[in-house]
Amino acid sequence: MTKTARAYTNIALIKYWGKKNKQYKLPYTNSLSLTLDRFYTDTLAEVIDNDRDIISLNNEVLNDTKSQRIRNYLDTVRQMYSFDDHFQITTVNHVPTSAGFASSASGFAALAGAINETKQLDLDRKQLSILARNGSGSASRSIYGGFVEWIAGYDNLSSFAVPIDETPEIDLTLLSVVINQHSKKVSSTVGMKNSVKSSPFYSNWVTLVSSEIKEIKQAIAQKDLQKIGEISEHNAMSMHALTLSANPSFTYFAPETIRIFQLIQEIRHKGIFAYATIDAGPNVKIICTKESIQKVQTYIEQQLSNVTTVVANIGHGIEYI
Repeated sequence: MTKTARAYTNIALIKYWGKKNKQYKLPYTNSLSLTLDRFYTDTLAEVIDNDRDIISLNNEVLNDTKSQRIRNYLDTVRQMYSFDDHFQITTVNHVPTSAGFASSASGFAALAGAINETKQLDLDRKQLSILARNGSGSASRSIYGGFVEWIAGYDNLSSFAVPIDETPEIDLTLLSVVINQHSKKVSSTVGMKNSVKSSPFYSNWVTLVSSEIKEIKQAIAQKDLQKIGEISEHNAMSMHALTLSANPSFTYFAPETIRIFQLIQEIRHKGIFAYATIDAGPNVKIICTKESIQKVQTYIEQQLSNVTTVVANIGHGIEYI
């Protein structure tokens, strides 16, 4: 019996922002992430006798418009591995879709895993990372658990993720603050393109990532929590500076996003460990320790009544259930 692939989402501590190759989703820079245990996608791929793929997400069969990205990806996979089969894809997403929680990362990692399982491609994790990246860049990192680096590469075979430490013995946990679960108005793909094209600071970003990735890997090896927090927060703010400095300017922040940043600074002034990171969306992730997370969660919930908070710990790589 064909197994379901389960992949967990990841949060980039050193961000991926900008593609140098659209076809293969090759980034301008390396990136580094932490896989989380709280959010995941389950996907089953079954070969069907049909000339069209049937794609269902959360018990809804998707029309062509909603499923176009997945259909395009399946065409790419057929081309890469020289087969003609079509699939019934059944996906259940345990991630708020398109609201800055990297649902595409767990989604395409699980889809790559499901096809590998169904077609018995026997891909190793490096090859699986390449296959996932062809669907979504950040999906390359969700093949692994713990701390993961995505190597930018220069072609389809040289761009893949590698594990830094899949089972880190480190006192880090994450508080996700959900402001809204609606799809964002500017997709990550469009946002990246506009930032690369028009932000006067983009070349500085490439240089910054190169140095911060070295610094954070050293901090991870030394289990230096404060350094990990400081670098992650600075990198996130630097990424969002690219959206604000694009022409025309745009932002993923909501008013509550800014308020949460202010609250995090207040929390730190009280001597409590808390650092912000945020992807392309309004929802903030707060890097905490196991000691600080309860205090941080309580403080945020007391100050903001209209948000939802979710605790996530370090997660592991793709699995089959």
